[in-house]
Amino acid sequence: MKKYEEMSRDELLHLKKELEREYEDAKGLGLKLNMARGLPSAEQLDMEADFFGMLFPDSSFISEAGVDCRNYGELVGISEARRLMAQMMEISPEEVIVFGNSSLNVMYDTVCRSMILGVCGSTPWCKLPKVKFLCPVPGYDRHFAITEQFGIEMINIPMTKDGPDMDMVEEYVNNDSAVKGIWCVPKYSNPQGITYSDETVRRFAALKPAAEDFRIYWDNAYTIHHLYNGKEDVLLEILSECRKAGNEDMVFKFCSTSKVTFPGSGIAALGASKKNLDFVKSVITIQTIGHDKVNQLRHVRYFKDINGMHEHMKKHAEIIRPKFELVVNTLDKELSGLGIGEWTNPNGGYFVSFESMPGCAKDIVALCKEAGVTLTGAGATYPYKKDPKDSNIRIAPTYPKISELSEALKIFVLCVKLSSVKKLLEAV
Repeated sequence: MKKYEEMSRDELLHLKKELEREYEDAKGLGLKLNMARGLPSAEQLDMEADFFGMLFPDSSFISEAGVDCRNYGELVGISEARRLMAQMMEISPEEVIVFGNSSLNVMYDTVCRSMILGVCGSTPWCKLPKVKFLCPVPGYDRHFAITEQFGIEMINIPMTKDGPDMDMVEEYVNNDSAVKGIWCVPKYSNPQGITYSDETVRRFAALKPAAEDFRIYWDNAYTIHHLYNGKEDVLLEILSECRKAGNEDMVFKFCSTSKVTFPGSGIAALGASKKNLDFVKSVITIQTIGHDKVNQLRHVRYFKDINGMHEHMKKHAEIIRPKFELVVNTLDKELSGLGIGEWTNPNGGYFVSFESMPGCAKDIVALCKEAGVTLTGAGATYPYKKDPKDSNIRIAPTYPKISELSEALKIFVLCVKLSSVKKLLEAV
């Protein structure tokens, strides 16, 4: 099929008229489909109904160390939960603190703690004239919202097929003492589904920060969220690489079971060096007497170990893989060769990233919403919601039923075509 940019003005006008007619028909369907967030579907949540059967009133609530999980105590988590989350994070249990249900909450607290109290004895960030964070883009909107709320200056770092542009990362980190952190989703990144290469991880580990309190915020949210057996991406473990490079204090690792069991009722963990964990413990011992050990115990008895988690996630993949394939196949069929968009085809995670023609993303999202399909807001994958090219759109296919997803994708490709034609007509 002819590329849109190769069409004459008359051809574009004719195509625009046809697309507008199709769009009016689509609006008449009265659809109300929401694909704004990467939520597990009802089918995924229903699959785990037996999770609640791990504990009953007559169950033993005693941990393997003899701790009554119904009572206070165990600030860093019960030993078997630390072991389970350590297996998930590929580190040792001694390097783990188990928190509540949300890794986002742990990340927020980590930034807040740094603002108010500093990092392991450094000057609190709130007392500094300027604090900066590096933000690989496109990236996770909730990361950016945290640093924005605290008034931290965010700097865009373009993503490559191997992860963030490490030349830029090294330039900023090694030469600017105001740079205190970098957000990373290193495996099946949000939204592109990229897994950092071994070289990228080693370059992170070998950084020579100008700031002693610089930390890598390593949000390994999708560490076991594969779509295909035998086609799993492999990520080098960052904490051990930092230790080899003499930088073991330079990284905070975060993960949770939010999209493994239940988003509202999972367990989250922080992995870090002894120095970092000792500092965190000194603070949270004032903040809490301990997190939900009953839920920790429930998770351990449900999965037993990391092998149980992997088998469980294969069931998730069976549910969501057809949805990802539907997205990619639809985009391939409807948009390939037209020169009006590019998209990712990830091996795991929760999103497909779409790059429209520059200047079209906001219009596409607005057109979709008017036709009854709600997408993640254009610009959300960039700090301050400012996509410099106005081109990135995050597609979240997991939540809708596959029949609804099919209808939503029809609307989406129609809006991409219509917006692209309008943009080209502006230039001819």
